[in-house]
Amino acid sequence: MSATPGQDSAADPNARERDQVLRFVIEGTPIRGQWVSLDASWRKCSENSEADPRARQMLGEALAAVTLLAQSLKIDGGQITLQIRGQGPVHLLVAQATRERSLRGLVRRSAELPAGDVDLERLFGATQIVLTIDQGQGEPHQGIVPLKGRRISDALQHYFETSEQLPTRLWLAADEHSAAGLLLQRLPGELEDEDAWNRIGKLADTVTDEELLRLPAMTLLHRLFHEEDLRLFDAEPLRFNCGCSRERIGRVIQSLGRDEAEDIIGEQGVIRVTCEFCNARHDFDAIDVAGLFEDATRSTPPTPTRH
Repeated sequence: MSATPGQDSAADPNARERDQVLRFVIEGTPIRGQWVSLDASWRKCSENSEADPRARQMLGEALAAVTLLAQSLKIDGGQITLQIRGQGPVHLLVAQATRERSLRGLVRRSAELPAGDVDLERLFGATQIVLTIDQGQGEPHQGIVPLKGRRISDALQHYFETSEQLPTRLWLAADEHSAAGLLLQRLPGELEDEDAWNRIGKLADTVTDEELLRLPAMTLLHRLFHEEDLRLFDAEPLRFNCGCSRERIGRVIQSLGRDEAEDIIGEQGVIRVTCEFCNARHDFDAIDVAGLFEDATRSTPPTPTRH
């Protein structure tokens, strides 16, 4: 769909889109962009995370970031995962998004967060972010991102500026209700307008967290880029999706081996697994565990006998 920000629409122009991602290009330049809003999907991740508002804000920004990046990469059937693991007050953050526009995430806190605007390295007790891109086939690619700055966007911006990636800019925001983000990328190719990348970046730099979180996409893009020629595409829906299942957890139990699984049953009476992403609880009793290993035995082909 081609359109211009501020154009009349049958929809209420004052109603902010929810759980959607919107792509756009700036005509006459090799610059593309995306805007994302996370609402119900973000709150589902937030309510499953035991952390204070500052830690949840970082999770929201990380989810907005991976959602934008997943849509900009050619990873059909794959996913991108951002993970920070350390020894600080916030010891774990995981944000994951797929090209099919599903997402999940969690953050875990082990101590009170220090007061004031402290940097990420101190909050996490870590020095790096691990970005894993899984194409859905072959070996996943991992990138190591130094944990610089006070916000997730600071660390990711440092990564884009120092790596051999497409020139990329990110603006991220999150509160208890929503998370949102804006991404700009410069694709390969000559700029007829040599100042376009710098000019458009400076325009985007004027956006505030409140505008990202509250303004409808058309209103926001018009406010930022009304002097540019934008082509917009249809917004696409986003959703929370954990992906855990009883079958998948059963395979994990099989990987423990029959002896270890039966030892747990003997000590606890049940193997109980609670998904960290969605809090779903899966219980396996002695009959369930016996069935798992009988199924595994039946599905294993017999070993050929030599004569």
